[in-house]
Amino acid sequence: TRPKHPVISVRGLMLIYFLLCILTVLFSRNFFSETLRNGRLPGPLSLIVFFTIPAVLLVFLAGAVINLFRDIVARRIGSKFKVRLLSYFIVIVIFAAAPVTIITGVSLREMYRFWRNIDASSSVAAAEGFALDNYAFHTEKFEALIRRIGNGPVTAPLPPEIGAVQDFYRREGDRWEVSSFTGEEALRLAEPPTLQQGFVSREIPRDRGLIRYVTLPGKDRLRVINYSLGADFDRGLGAIQNERAYFGIIDWIMTNLRPFIIFYYGIFFFPALLMTLIIAISFTRRVTAPIVELTEATRRVAEGDFSIQILARRGDELGLLIRSFNAMVQDLEKSRAALVKAEKISIWQSMAQQLAHEIKNPLTPIKLSAERVLRRWRNEPERIGEILESSMLAIIQETEGLSTLLTEFRTLSKPTEPSQTWTRLKELVEETAGPYQVSHPGVRFETSHIEADMSVKMDRHRISQILANLIINAIDAMDGRGSIEIRADRVKKRDRAYCRLSIRDSGRGISRENGPLIFTPYFTTKKTGTGLGLPIVEQIVNDHGGAIWYNSAEGMGTTFFIDLPIDEVPPEAAPGTGRPAVRIGKASPGGAR
Repeated sequence: TRPKHPVISVRGLMLIYFLLCILTVLFSRNFFSETLRNGRLPGPLSLIVFFTIPAVLLVFLAGAVINLFRDIVARRIGSKFKVRLLSYFIVIVIFAAAPVTIITGVSLREMYRFWRNIDASSSVAAAEGFALDNYAFHTEKFEALIRRIGNGPVTAPLPPEIGAVQDFYRREGDRWEVSSFTGEEALRLAEPPTLQQGFVSREIPRDRGLIRYVTLPGKDRLRVINYSLGADFDRGLGAIQNERAYFGIIDWIMTNLRPFIIFYYGIFFFPALLMTLIIAISFTRRVTAPIVELTEATRRVAEGDFSIQILARRGDELGLLIRSFNAMVQDLEKSRAALVKAEKISIWQSMAQQLAHEIKNPLTPIKLSAERVLRRWRNEPERIGEILESSMLAIIQETEGLSTLLTEFRTLSKPTEPSQTWTRLKELVEETAGPYQVSHPGVRFETSHIEADMSVKMDRHRISQILANLIINAIDAMDGRGSIEIRADRVKKRDRAYCRLSIRDSGRGISRENGPLIFTPYFTTKKTGTGLGLPIVEQIVNDHGGAIWYNSAEGMGTTFFIDLPIDEVPPEAAPGTGRPAVRIGKASPGGAR
């Protein structure tokens, strides 16, 4: 036998586990960045990707659990040990994961409470109010400077708060051109920002850190005054606005903390847990496989199969035990072979003694008949005719008995390979039973349960010998009156199909004492039997790769069953002919009892 491996080995599962961890890290970074950036869970596409991994793992886990459940229901060897070992793994996983889960839950709960105690919204609102007050202060100051500068000529140096003053005049075609510019060159404009007097709406980045004001000194004249708010004003205002957005996202997360945690564990922790269970089941199968194989091999050895050998995996811790087991089985095979040889010698010695006894029995009447003829010849030769015929007939009868005995012994001791040809089974049965049907009118033969077109590849003569022997035994058991039913059916045993012949009689049956001995050579209950008929029948069946057994009850009759393997299609039953096929192949003796 060879160790059975799962579709994915433990190493393969570990590799998948590490790939899953890498994917989890990559997706978790995207998950957190998108969640913190937008303040909501990832979109449908990301959710599909996230949930696909646990769904696939659940399918694998369900398959492994179903296989394990089937083993438990079928009470297969090692199933209880697998469950016990898997339970240990699950307990270890729970003990390892429980502290982390509890600590994480407590930490998140404390963070939630801490956040609830922080009034971040008020702080951000106060900062925004401060920024607005600062802007209003600069606006008032700017208006005072505008009144001071007025619409007259601008001279350097400008006040520190004024970054630049730029004058425009209108030319033909409503085109504005710069007439004068004083201040920082970076604040120069190519055209007026607006044609209306007053504050200019700020545009970032054009007006970063500035407030612009437009005055109309006269017809077709326009002046732009730039007031500096400082380089950090817009950056600080943007930071306050960003913080407000971030605090809003954090507040959303804290408000939806429970579904957020469930989602997080379902997406990132649950797949790792599933993968751990799958690896545990596969590892359990790998650990228990050698033990199961040893148990199964031991059972088969106990049943008499000494040909089994277990191939150990490289690096298997039970390799030494497996090698020891294989060596033990080989030693048992050698011992059994020696025992079988000794049994065969003992059987042949017993058969030889029995044969000698069976030969000696007819020799006595032969000798007596010959001595009787010799004495009469010597003493009264004229009267030898009175005893000559009877003595010679006795000698011939006993000699024929010896010839039959030796012929059957030769058949039993020298099995030959059957000469198989395609034969219609019903024709053979009727041909064999015909003479007995004529000579025994008190016996009714029933062969209607054999299909007329059933063909069997067999040794016609030897199968006919089986049928004749069983028919003679049935007639003797019924004392020449009763019924014999012969039928043929197709049956299936294990992975092979068989043709099952059955010969049923209504005779006296076989007693319990004689039942175990009927296939033993030279055992017979008949006065004139040799005791080799049924052993020869059994041998012919075995030579055909079949099996023979019987059911019997005293006073109820006996049924002999013969199973012959089927695995070939006869020429007339080729595809398209619609004819059934039966072939006798090579199989181990045995069968249902």
